[in-house]
Amino acid sequence: MNPFFLVILIALLIEYAIGVIANLLNLKSLSTKPPLTLEGVYQSEEYRKSQEYLRANTRFDFVTGTFSLVVLLSFWFTGGFNYLDQVVRSWGFVPILNGLLYIGILVLGYSLIKLPFSIYRTFVIEERFSFNTTNPRTFASDRIKGLVLAALIGAPLLGGILALFEYAGYHAWIYCWIAVTLFSLILQYVAPTWIMPLFNKFTPLEGGELREAILNYARSVDFPVRNVFVMDGSKRSSKSNAFFTGFGRNKRIALLDTLIKKHTVPELIAVLAHEIGHHKKKHILQGTIISILHTAVLFFVLSILLGNPGLYDAFYMEQQSIYSGILFFGLLYTPLEMGLSIMMHALSRRNEYEADRFAAETTQHPQHLVEALKKLHAGNLSNLMPHPFYVSLNYSHPPLLQRIRAILRHEA
Repeated sequence: MNPFFLVILIALLIEYAIGVIANLLNLKSLSTKPPLTLEGVYQSEEYRKSQEYLRANTRFDFVTGTFSLVVLLSFWFTGGFNYLDQVVRSWGFVPILNGLLYIGILVLGYSLIKLPFSIYRTFVIEERFSFNTTNPRTFASDRIKGLVLAALIGAPLLGGILALFEYAGYHAWIYCWIAVTLFSLILQYVAPTWIMPLFNKFTPLEGGELREAILNYARSVDFPVRNVFVMDGSKRSSKSNAFFTGFGRNKRIALLDTLIKKHTVPELIAVLAHEIGHHKKKHILQGTIISILHTAVLFFVLSILLGNPGLYDAFYMEQQSIYSGILFFGLLYTPLEMGLSIMMHALSRRNEYEADRFAAETTQHPQHLVEALKKLHAGNLSNLMPHPFYVSLNYSHPPLLQRIRAILRHEA
């Protein structure tokens, strides 16, 4: 039996099984009443609704996860990867173009297969729980824009990687690492100005009490703010949030219009202070460095395995190619990626605690942050009692109860 075949198959099945177990444990941890500390977050009816929302999403995730696994295994075991490769090769193009077509067809095909599930989540589940505010036109526009951007941005990058591995020899992985790193940094720089506005409208926050409070707070922590933007999140969902993106002159703090609508000025300052805390504590820089190192490891291991015939035999390929090798390596990398994901989630949760502490200390009103977090979780129907195993796998933010305890502990 081909060892690559066994490793990839077992990794996929284990990943699926772990996901199912985590979801079952998460459902089992639901309680009829919230913990005493969080009793004021939900009214009884809203608490019941949040649990129904969790059950609906868990059932849906089980269906989509099972479907995706069955489609992948069926395509694999019936020789679909090899059949598509032979079809693309028969068109007579050069290897680089063959690779772009091969991967592009697979990505497009998978997107079309998953499209009905995206429609159901948006227009059935999110609609049922009063979150969805998008319309079919916006939904379709988002998908088309995403595909166009993938073609305009992703295709040249993928083509460059294929060319480097095809012609650059032993050091190809180093050149790919440098190219992808530079590309990612440039993309982060231009995204707030050129890409994100393709999907949402960003309007500078108007003068008034909130703007003055933000500027005063920013000055108090020595954080240069050129502008704070309001994003029309209500165009797609009633859920609320805030985020920090970009770097250098293009760094941007954005508050969703739904967030501004639901929170007081002191609460909004606390949320903003949390986002600034990520910058002050170097969390964004930390994430960038980790991503760069991760990319180096990925390309190095890829360079070792690309020439191994066993990797291609595992997928019944008649001919080896750089593009199919990259695709198969992505599946082989699954178990390592899962372990890295767990560690990155743990690091992210630690960073969230640090940003919370920064916000509580610099605003000098920890209770404002606590109230903001309570409203955010209630407004988004968040699960107040997630199972620890589920948290370790999926949560980039700590559960609400742990965040509040940490904030109040440092206050005391």
